[in-house]
Amino acid sequence: MRILYYYWDEFNGEDCMDAMKRLGHQVDVLKLKLESYDLTPQVDEKFRSLLTKEIDGKRYYDIVYSFDYYPCISDACSKYETPYVSWVFDCPHYTLDSHTITNPVNRVFVFDKERCNEMRDKGVNTVQYSPLGVNEKRLSEFCKKLDAETDGKIFYQHDVCFLGNLYDNEYNFYDQVQNLPPDLKEYIDGVIDNQEKIYGQDLFSDKKIITPVHIKKLREYIRFESSGNYDLDYDKIILDMLRTKVTVNERRHILEKMGERFDTVLYTMPGAKPIEGVSNLGIADYTTKMPLVFRRSKINLNITLRSIISGVPLRVMDILAAGGFLITTYQKEIEEYFEDGKELVISRTPEEMLELTAYYLEHEDERKEIAAAGQKKVYEEFAYTKLLPKILGDY
Repeated sequence: MRILYYYWDEFNGEDCMDAMKRLGHQVDVLKLKLESYDLTPQVDEKFRSLLTKEIDGKRYYDIVYSFDYYPCISDACSKYETPYVSWVFDCPHYTLDSHTITNPVNRVFVFDKERCNEMRDKGVNTVQYSPLGVNEKRLSEFCKKLDAETDGKIFYQHDVCFLGNLYDNEYNFYDQVQNLPPDLKEYIDGVIDNQEKIYGQDLFSDKKIITPVHIKKLREYIRFESSGNYDLDYDKIILDMLRTKVTVNERRHILEKMGERFDTVLYTMPGAKPIEGVSNLGIADYTTKMPLVFRRSKINLNITLRSIISGVPLRVMDILAAGGFLITTYQKEIEEYFEDGKELVISRTPEEMLELTAYYLEHEDERKEIAAAGQKKVYEEFAYTKLLPKILGDY
């Protein structure tokens, strides 16, 4: 298969392209600055020149591929009758609400079953489900090299490690809302506080808790600009804003407790607000530093972004693929795919995450056994070479 790969310097692009090539596909890279999500004359001309190219009387490219969904690419593929395959790893990802999502050329995959079901229930049949993947070849070779450098002994750099965004920046939209009536803010803050303590149940989806009246009142203070090119559900966007605020609170509160009891480090943006007792070591490069951090931390934490309703975050796959030991907040699909206590460890409350951390810091042999089993599971079932045949389809 000849694949035209739209590469926007996404961190996992090289991994995916490598797997495509190992599967026997030809991959040609397209790097193109998209000024907007609309199909501009310049973008249209670029795709026209590529997608009308022929060899032996047939179209040269079988598909166009991208991580995440780009409406203008979909429109170009529709115009030049070329299948467009998109694998979405961001959540939320609002370009999925573009009117272009129903273009028949689309084959779009999302990693959250609940989100997928929402779209299918709205009649969008171009969206399907797939978990996310890893490059098992690169990571297995990385781990072997790292182990060889230490004669097979694991050299730990950190006791407890969290690598991720704290969202205490411009992405924390809820805290930017001004002049909310005190009674409304008190109620919403109460739901946010309660959600922080509950895993496996999304309170914001319950219309008895966040009622249409609450949403209507919030809409009076949260304004959106409509371009007309999207069928955006602004009520859903507001709910995702509240979910992000839960994540802001949850990650900070858990890390504060971790910092009080354990040697805890954080890899995140340098400008993040400090957390007492937790060292911020900055950003870790995805392909080199990140797997090293995961493998050389006694305990890696995953605190799932609350906008991911049921899916397995890519961070879970990344940690396990690097051979890291993982304690994660509960997600329905994590429990479906992985055996708790055998391949990773699932926490169902913030308090339990602390208790599990204390236990596993004292039980190294169990940690090693669980980490090895988790890595084996990811390599066998979530390698790009295992998932891409379904993603790419039979063209």
